[in-house]
Amino acid sequence: MHVSVTGVSHHETPVELRERFAFNGEQLAIALTRLPADLGGGAILSTCNRSELYLASERPVSRDEAVTAVAAMRGEPPLEGVTFYHYEGVEAVRHLFRVAAGIESLVIGESEILGQVREAFSASTAAGSGNPVLARLFHSALRMGRRARSETDIGAHGLSVSALAVSLSRRLVGDLRRKTVLVVGAGDAGRRAAGALVQNGAGRLLVTTRRSGLAEEIASELNGVAIPYAEMTKALAEADVLITATAAPEAIIRAPDMAVAMAGRSDRPLLAVDIAVPRDIDAAVREVPGVHLFDIDDLQAAAEANLEARRREVGAVEVIVEDEVTRFQTWLEAQRAQPTIAGLRQRAEAVRRAELDRTLSRIPNLTDDDRRRIEAMTESLVNRLLHDPMTRLREDGNERHVEALRELFGLDE
Repeated sequence: MHVSVTGVSHHETPVELRERFAFNGEQLAIALTRLPADLGGGAILSTCNRSELYLASERPVSRDEAVTAVAAMRGEPPLEGVTFYHYEGVEAVRHLFRVAAGIESLVIGESEILGQVREAFSASTAAGSGNPVLARLFHSALRMGRRARSETDIGAHGLSVSALAVSLSRRLVGDLRRKTVLVVGAGDAGRRAAGALVQNGAGRLLVTTRRSGLAEEIASELNGVAIPYAEMTKALAEADVLITATAAPEAIIRAPDMAVAMAGRSDRPLLAVDIAVPRDIDAAVREVPGVHLFDIDDLQAAAEANLEARRREVGAVEVIVEDEVTRFQTWLEAQRAQPTIAGLRQRAEAVRRAELDRTLSRIPNLTDDDRRRIEAMTESLVNRLLHDPMTRLREDGNERHVEALRELFGLDE
């Protein structure tokens, strides 16, 4: 079985290209049904920082095949200028484990990624696009993430993207107690941002989303006010801080709308923080006077403030990563040996049964008890002979050992 990952992330690809291959929840459910059957089991991990396709297949899958599949699943033609990374085998396993540990995140050590890995696996399971190897891979990644946070201090120094957005707000607009904050989006990121703003003393919280029930739920929990989505432009005129985190497939706030909202504000600026991918706020909004717009890539600079403390923990996390990679690869090698082990046992059983029948036919006067004793003895003999080689094949076997056994015992004939 071959494991691979193909994707784009904040390390190499800017948000304006990355957002073309982002999947929200509804798109993800549809996309997984479009996975070509010959690519094996698949899962998509799509966050504000990355979109990745993980595959566990019977044959190697090339970068071009995987990129074509990602584009088709997203409903996009292959995009010029986007370079997808592609890792196979142990490198693909190591990459997922590093992602789950938080050391590949924009904010090193952030905790949100572990939940996102879990959601990616759950979506694959619900869509029926997984297989046993993919399931084991993601279970191992989740264990890796938990170990990183319990056995090191990587999470102690981390900040979530939502928390960074709040930190930026406090730094640029000052005391939040007299400020009005508008949160657009009621998904996990929107909820976290709203909660963090309230904890930091936001004076007035406005919440809006296309689904009014969700906005009302969050507003009720946090003593805020739910605003009808149709009145968002009016709410923009009142806000000092805007944080957007929807799953919309394209921008929901454009420059003309923002210009209308800013018209009656005199010289009062608006800080807009867009943590959605695809972006919620059109880049042209930067040109509207009085608006200070930051998108997910702009938050990278804010993450530098506590980066050194988190970097000191990366080495300790990487030790755990290598331990978990070895553990998974050992299991995977054992799975590769299973058909050979089964074939060897079937061949041995066939020989045992043939020889037993031939011998018993020559001794017609045996009692039933004698026959059972002889059969038990032959079973025990075969089991003892096979025990050590099968155990070693499960624990230490590689492809060379598997091929040698298949050739020596004629298992492919």
